[in-house]
Amino acid sequence: MSAPSKLPPFNPADPLGIDDLLSPEDLAIRDSVRAWAADNVLPHIAEWYESGELPDIRGLARQLGSLGALGMSLQGYGCAGATAVQYGLACLELEAADSGLRSLVSVQGSLAMYAIHRFGSEEQKQRWLPGMAAGELIGCFGLTEPDHGSDPAAMRTYAKRDGSDWILTGRKMWITNGSVSAVAVVWAQTDEGIRGFVVPTDSPGFSAPDIKHKWSLRASVTSELVLDEVRLPADAVLPEVTGLRGPLSCLSHARYGITWGAMGAARASFESALEYSRTREQFDRPIGQFQLTQAKLADMAVELHKGVLLAHHLGRRMDAGRLRPEQVSFGKLNNVREAIEICRTSRTILGANGISLEYPVMRHATNLESVLTYEGTVEMHQLVLGKALTGLDAFR
Repeated sequence: MSAPSKLPPFNPADPLGIDDLLSPEDLAIRDSVRAWAADNVLPHIAEWYESGELPDIRGLARQLGSLGALGMSLQGYGCAGATAVQYGLACLELEAADSGLRSLVSVQGSLAMYAIHRFGSEEQKQRWLPGMAAGELIGCFGLTEPDHGSDPAAMRTYAKRDGSDWILTGRKMWITNGSVSAVAVVWAQTDEGIRGFVVPTDSPGFSAPDIKHKWSLRASVTSELVLDEVRLPADAVLPEVTGLRGPLSCLSHARYGITWGAMGAARASFESALEYSRTREQFDRPIGQFQLTQAKLADMAVELHKGVLLAHHLGRRMDAGRLRPEQVSFGKLNNVREAIEICRTSRTILGANGISLEYPVMRHATNLESVLTYEGTVEMHQLVLGKALTGLDAFR
């Protein structure tokens, strides 16, 4: 019998050895995105969040394009053609900086670009995707309406034919990137069913006023889309899909990225709490030496790294073409819910300092309140899983 090999040392940053599952290319992509965020976002994000704006978003988009982070897992048209796992690792690192940054990338790549790439004509792909992949053009995705979020089938935005043209009228709400976009993918009712439209934002009748007074995702551009009889040519419609299958498949792709991204916000909060516990002293010793603090840290580490393992598993399934929408709901529901709890528990370790922007914890916690709601609320994902488990539909 051979002697047992020497065990590697325990790594508090990777207690399960998850990095062993990653290829050298995976690690290189992850590390490059982490380094970019450390240099270009982390020194400024507290100021951006406090001021409620994302200065030079177009410059950031071009940098992200140079990194290959926009439309990262799409093939061709200037896209990086990365694996689903590599895209997920990028989402984790971006959200570890701020959810608003990951939202910019997610809406650009997993919603707007994905819709054009999967359902668009070759002319639409050639016109829009190379510029979007490079970050020269920013896109947005219009599905949610002021009165219809979880029930997109009831949307009121309508497109009617006028000769060979389409006339698009309606409103969309809570649209990331809206006012800075060159192109909007807008979903509307038609006499033929729900269709997607590729709308240049300089079209007459299109406007995108910013939504103000947000207490979450403050370092992110959020807008309303107003479509006042926007006239579009016949070739503006996405030709390869009719019905809710189109927008829902885009949402599934975006939710997958959130499953990874939420763990980035959780990791940043956990690391902040862990470091604080080692240096903050009460009763003549570091608070990390108290049993209750260690219990909190242990529980957070368990949920954090379980969540990363879940995201990794879903990524491997996506790369194999075997990822079901219900499994994406599983990941989004679990990981965002657990990430919020990690942020809240981290805040208790930091005490009063936890509410300060000198630390990332409260910023991540408030951001995740939005992430918990968008791309499907907790309740909707519970019902998706409930239907899958029972075979009974609770939606209708």
